[in-house]
Amino acid sequence: MIESDKTHLDLVRIVPSENMARFYGIALQPTLFGEVAVVRCWGRIGTRGRVMAITYPDAEQAVDALAKLENMKRRRGYVTTDE
Repeated sequence: MIESDKTHLDLVRIVPSENMARFYGIALQPTLFGEVAVVRCWGRIGTRGRVMAITYPDAEQAVDALAKLENMKRRRGYVTTDE
């Protein structure tokens, strides 16, 4: 079972001068085989976007991957939807 405080994260990057409005979502989901998947979805706001999932053998590795993705996106200017 996933025992992390952060299992889902929604980020956006909106820059009107560049006509940019993007979303990026990251979620941790358990698989049927006891692994944990990091599911990412991204695209332009208002579209369905793309989805990719990578599985990890345990929750600790998946949480580390989520944190690394979050840091990378925040460096590129993404913020949470409530900021």
